[in-house]
Amino acid sequence: QVQLAESGGGLVQAGGSLRLSCAASGSIFSISTMGWYRQAPGQQRELVAQLTRGGSTNYADSVKDRFTISRDNGKNTVYLQMNNLKPEDTGVYYCNQGWWNTAWSKWEMYWGQGTQVTVSS
Repeated sequence: QVQLAESGGGLVQAGGSLRLSCAASGSIFSISTMGWYRQAPGQQRELVAQLTRGGSTNYADSVKDRFTISRDNGKNTVYLQMNNLKPEDTGVYYCNQGWWNTAWSKWEMYWGQGTQVTVSS
């Protein structure tokens, strides 16, 4: 069973930066697609950034050129560097790990508990 532990959230002023980290347990990290999602109050959870096992990235339009997702397979950790933060970036940020389970022929996903990011204007 995979467990994901996020850290690095907090309160920051607009224009500031934060770096989120997500440490994963288990042995499938290097073959997983890792992602960060966020959920603002009263809103649906949305994809912020995604990084495949092959290094391909995908970003929400609202964070392009401001956020960077990266991973360290040796540490089983994925990061989200967030620069030039805006009040609309406020929300709970969740780490996500997905992989194709070949034994069961299905896509499996795991979620962290989330970390709060609050950007003040």
